[in-house]
Amino acid sequence: MQSVSQFYMEPTRILITGAEGQIGQALVRLTRNDAHFSVTALSRRQMDITRREKVSEVLAAELPDYVVNCAGFNRVDPAERNPQWAYEANQHGPALLAEICGDMSIPLLHLSSDYVFDGHYASGYTEADEAAPLGIYGDSKWQGEEHIRQRLPRHIILRVSWLFSESGSNFLLKTLQQARSEVRMVAADDRRGCPTSADDVGRVLMAILQQLVNGAEAWGTYHYCGAEITTRYGFSEAILAAARQYEQLKVSELVPVTSKDLPDEAAERPASSVLKCSKLLNTFGIRQRPWRSELQRLVRELYESGRLEQAQSRGVGAGDADQVAEA
Repeated sequence: MQSVSQFYMEPTRILITGAEGQIGQALVRLTRNDAHFSVTALSRRQMDITRREKVSEVLAAELPDYVVNCAGFNRVDPAERNPQWAYEANQHGPALLAEICGDMSIPLLHLSSDYVFDGHYASGYTEADEAAPLGIYGDSKWQGEEHIRQRLPRHIILRVSWLFSESGSNFLLKTLQQARSEVRMVAADDRRGCPTSADDVGRVLMAILQQLVNGAEAWGTYHYCGAEITTRYGFSEAILAAARQYEQLKVSELVPVTSKDLPDEAAERPASSVLKCSKLLNTFGIRQRPWRSELQRLVRELYESGRLEQAQSRGVGAGDADQVAEA
């Protein structure tokens, strides 16, 4: 017979969907050696959250204590051209997941985006501000949120912004690729936001999970982003400065432009993606970390590990349908 002490030492069972995306990969790395968690990490190929029978089958087999949904269609411009893909992954999938989790009494942690807002509040957005998506991607994320709220009271929705990491299709890798191949680059100086490391988001999710396991009942919607507001131009400057510590880049000119001067954008982007994070701090005691220190660490690791060369050889962002947030 299992003793009380043995019972409480049992690790918490976590099922991660979209495990090949930026936040999914980060969360897997962070929980790998943590004895408090027993993690099942599934890619979209292993469990497509839009397929009812597969979701029911996997959850019944795994019986996780919590599900963390890191899956989604997060390519902003392709969403405008293929709205059915965006709504299937970002609305229908989370709705189905919430419904089945509800039937099995499993709490759900879900990742969402700053794109649920129109970007008109330069001072930043709180969780109480009204959603007003500008395009298909943002609307599909908002609809997914609403379905979760309606179907599953025990949920955490975490909105993040300007995500960057060493994998997937994100602003950091695209900027580095361009800087190594082009002499002149442009970046929007009228879009404001807070860059956010995927590893940092993974840290936040783990901190939330630990408190939920210990009895916290703080369900609802929260914001998280890196500390310090900048522009796309300012973020680009910081990326180039970090990279120049390791190589002589080809780019010699970085030009600030307005958003309307940027080419090849089918979707309108929020002018301000600043998320206010005081609710997360007041509820869970989780503080924002400076994105600049995270950027320096990640760029160093990209160069020292050779992963930057690997990303360029396979094509930055190719085929990463599990990626959580457009950067």
